[in-house]
Amino acid sequence: MMQVLPPHILEGYHRARVAQVLAASKRAPWKPNPDRAHSPNTQRLAYESQADIIGLSGTAGWGKTDLMLGLAGNKHRRSVIFRRVFPNLRAIIERSREIFGDGQTHADDSFNESLHRWSLDGGRGMLEFEACQRERDKYKQRGRARDFYGFDEVTEFTRTQVEFITGWNRSPDPRQHCQIVMSFNVPSDEQGSWVIDYFLPWIAFLFPQKFTHPNPAQPGELRYYATIEGKETECPSAEPFQHGEETIFPRSRTFFFGTLADNPHYDETYLAVLQSMPEPERSRLLYGNFAAEATADPWQVIPTAWVKLAQQRWLEREKPDMPLSGVGVDLVRGGKDNMATAKRYGTWFAEVKKTPGVNVEDGPAAAGLLAQSLEGEKHIGYIHMDVIGVGSSGFDSAKAIWPEKVKAVNASEKSDYLAMSKTDPPRPLFRMANVRAEYYWRMREALDPEHGEALALPPGSEVVSDLCAARYKLLAGGVIQIEPKDAIKERIGRSPDVGEALMMAWMPPKAGAKLLW
Repeated sequence: MMQVLPPHILEGYHRARVAQVLAASKRAPWKPNPDRAHSPNTQRLAYESQADIIGLSGTAGWGKTDLMLGLAGNKHRRSVIFRRVFPNLRAIIERSREIFGDGQTHADDSFNESLHRWSLDGGRGMLEFEACQRERDKYKQRGRARDFYGFDEVTEFTRTQVEFITGWNRSPDPRQHCQIVMSFNVPSDEQGSWVIDYFLPWIAFLFPQKFTHPNPAQPGELRYYATIEGKETECPSAEPFQHGEETIFPRSRTFFFGTLADNPHYDETYLAVLQSMPEPERSRLLYGNFAAEATADPWQVIPTAWVKLAQQRWLEREKPDMPLSGVGVDLVRGGKDNMATAKRYGTWFAEVKKTPGVNVEDGPAAAGLLAQSLEGEKHIGYIHMDVIGVGSSGFDSAKAIWPEKVKAVNASEKSDYLAMSKTDPPRPLFRMANVRAEYYWRMREALDPEHGEALALPPGSEVVSDLCAARYKLLAGGVIQIEPKDAIKERIGRSPDVGEALMMAWMPPKAGAKLLW
């Protein structure tokens, strides 16, 4: 079994290694901003942190980018800094020229413009600049080991991109501390909201008026996480432990919140720029306010605020004492997506059960897993299952078990559903391009806080992200068309399985029919 040294011994190795690297360097090391009169500087605290994964946020302009460049130049040997699209790296590259000198003041540092790569200290260190614009671009980083990964504006990336790329965060030198740094401003939409879950203990400590966590963490406090059976789990310490036949090694994580006061180089001109911005960007960039509400996309099918109201109702209600009204199943067969099963009791939805695709090898396996989810239910109103692609085999197997209950949902089929106005008398407003548009629009109408059905949806950012990710178009003749599922997957980095299951659980068992409790 791999030998693991105690954390305090490892920390000593890390500090000694940094001293060794800096002693070999012929250039002056980058230094973090000095402490303020009555409080430590956030940039310095983050620079000295021994966490494996560090989140950096707060106001604009406190020095997040400089910190990543300083870590790469001083403490690491093989480093990379990412932006989602390459043109956005230009400002970081220009700042790196000021810090590393481009051979003008530090003869042993040189930048290769065509490779976008620094050779530091005569080749003893390397810093690359990379982009990952499309979800599939992450595979270009396969096997490219670095001991430092920096993500500037990590909210522009999907979580799956970040986790795949950093799978090679390693070094052949056991004394080299390997780190990942994620810098970001407050997310402006649901696409980047995954970082809030990722650093929730610290964000909940800073913004308790909006976020909750059973054990909040102060900025800079270390917490430890490991992935166990496909689920991220918080661990009590960094000590390795046995789980079945596997030895689990938790990684440490922390978060820092900086402000403009941490940066002695900013002036009132930049402050005036931030103060002049419209809300909610002003609150996000000037104050780093995670409690500020996001600006809604006018073509977002389901408004974020409506979903969060439904989640608040879930917290305030008990599960109703009634038979199971409907079930929605988003099927998979193998692959990286999840099989999602949503159960509805009237207007109350249970937490969605997810099963990794690797455990759903065929249709009978999908039907067996569904049977486990429905075990103990005395009555089932209906079971909706998608039948496009891999769903057909699971549908056939489930139909053999519940012949009267299982109903096929073919998202591409024609829909006769009409969205009606709220006037008296009501009149037709929109037609649906297909069944997929129908179940999205039905969920939108049901979540409408003024005219809807007061649904109670389970908590979690995945529910919000999945239901709020889709955009729509209004075609000629008043036809609602939802953007392709592949476009949503490209934007959020995964399939919206949970949202699709919830919407199928709400949709009535027959197109155009009234919902039956």
